[in-house]
Amino acid sequence: MAELPDDTYAALLRCSTEGDEFADKGEFEQALSRYRQAWQLLPEPRCEWDAAEWLLAAIGDSEFQRGEFAAARTALMDAMKFFESARGNPFVRLRLGQCMFETGEEAEAANWMGLAFLTEGLKLFEGEHPKYLAFVKSKLQPPPGGWPEGW
Repeated sequence: MAELPDDTYAALLRCSTEGDEFADKGEFEQALSRYRQAWQLLPEPRCEWDAAEWLLAAIGDSEFQRGEFAAARTALMDAMKFFESARGNPFVRLRLGQCMFETGEEAEAANWMGLAFLTEGLKLFEGEHPKYLAFVKSKLQPPPGGWPEGW
């Protein structure tokens, strides 16, 4: 992939960093605003730039945190569609699965969250509502002897 011009990249990074700072404080509306600003800085076609992957993930996470599950699903699915590395990212798989769970797509939710769980175990679910881990475990068959500690 081609590299963004230095000035574009610097502006994109500034907006994204501000978005991260807002997200860290739980101010997801402001975070989303900054991430969308950064998104607009990407030249068309936007999904041909590496930065699009992490911006889509950040937008999806912010939408999820706001309870806008359909919008989050769209952003996260775009990341999956356009970036192979997103498909291997346990956090992105978890968030996409959570969005699908919340929008009633339980079979798909189990697939995405199950992959995330099998890759990362319990640590990925720390800080998440317990319903997601309970859902995943209800869809997976435990190994003989039950789930090991940490799983």
